[in-house]
Amino acid sequence: MTTSPQFRTAIVYVVLALLWTGLADRALEVFVPDRQELFLAMLMTGWLSVLGTGLMLYWMIGHDLRRLAEANRALQRGHQQVLHVLVSAMDIRHRETSDHSDRVMRMSEGLARLAGVHGEALQNLKLGALLHDIGKLAIPDAILTKPGKLDDQQTSTMRRHPQIGHDLLDQVDSLRAAVDIPYAHHERWDGGGYPRGLRGEEIPLAARIFSVVDVWDALIYPRVYKPAWPEDEVLAYLGDAAGSQFDPALVALFLAHYEALKQLGQSVLPGGLQLGSFPGDIDRGWPARGLLQIR
Repeated sequence: MTTSPQFRTAIVYVVLALLWTGLADRALEVFVPDRQELFLAMLMTGWLSVLGTGLMLYWMIGHDLRRLAEANRALQRGHQQVLHVLVSAMDIRHRETSDHSDRVMRMSEGLARLAGVHGEALQNLKLGALLHDIGKLAIPDAILTKPGKLDDQQTSTMRRHPQIGHDLLDQVDSLRAAVDIPYAHHERWDGGGYPRGLRGEEIPLAARIFSVVDVWDALIYPRVYKPAWPEDEVLAYLGDAAGSQFDPALVALFLAHYEALKQLGQSVLPGGLQLGSFPGDIDRGWPARGLLQIR
């Protein structure tokens, strides 16, 4: 039979207090015959009892709190492991490049730190970045893995995934605060994004940070619907889209610290390819302007 920490603490306190009170008073009556000295001795033992039980309670409560904290950390580690397994399964289903979700999470965290995000907001950003495409669980495989451009109906279906992601995370207390990125990472600085058409600083900062990293990753790595772009073209695209698709201050921050952020994402691609050194036989005719369609 298990007992609660409160019950154990209370029982130990009562037992020790009774023993101390009974034994100390009898010992004093035997060894201190003078009534005045006996009164002072009992007063001192009372103060010692208060001090001793206070120290004992401090240790016992601290011990139980440490055990509870470790149990909570173990629970959080298990929670994070489950989420990483789920996200890895999503990446495989979407035929994303290896480590996609973890990579954009690491780079988004780095850019967020440069932008002054810290504490709980940073933790929520990391979680939101990891789960940014959770809404795609409800999108058919025929759309997710279709080579080439989606038609209008397929595009409309694909654009439901931020709202689906919001609705899924909103049902989980521990994930609700991380909803900004899954819900708003396809919004645009000029108001032309989706699903809500937010503009400028109406877009949550976490989503603005993530969108820069996500588009960089989508362009520089091959996807099922497009080949990889050369690195110089990707950086040129980000610079050109500052102030229209992206928060211009965040693009400037990304480009200013590009090498360090790229290292956070690990520069070696699956198969040992390096960024900016893709095979020459990849079709580079996929349109670099106008028809950009990041899923």
